Parts: sequence; C-alpha cells; structure tokens
Amino acid sequence: MFALIDLLIIPILLLLIGGIGIAGTVLWIWMLIDCATNEPAEGTDKLVWILVILFTHLLGALIYLLVRRPERRRVYGR
Repeated sequence: MFALIDLLIIPILLLLIGGIGIAGTVLWIWMLIDCATNEPAEGTDKLVWILVILFTHLLGALIYLLVRRPERRRVYGR
C-alpha cells in the first residue's frame, strides 16, 4: 500500500518542485531585464539593483518586484 502511494507522490512532487524552479528562473530573468531597461541611470541604483537580483536569484527578484518596481513606476512612470 505504501509503495503505491510513494510511486504516485514522488513524481508529483518532482513536477511541482521543477515547475516552481522554472517559474522562479523566468521571474528572475524578467526582473533582470526590467531593471536593466527601465531603471533610471542616475547614480548607482541601477547597478546595485542588478547586482542584488543577480546574486540573490529568486529572493532578489521578489524584493525588486514588490518593493522597487512599484516605487519606480510611481515616481518615473515606467
């Protein structure tokens, strides 16, 4: 009985984890491109955000998406 459940759960978990990994990578690339193309070039903000996103992967992309991007859109309109 347990072997049958294990045979069904393990592939589902692997697909779920793989899907989350792919979605995280897509978000990471999207935020890198968004930061590189839309962030104003004044000062070092652009470089700092690119480095934060680059070195912290999903966490940095989420921070940029939830914190900096709405502020940039409000201030600069892009």
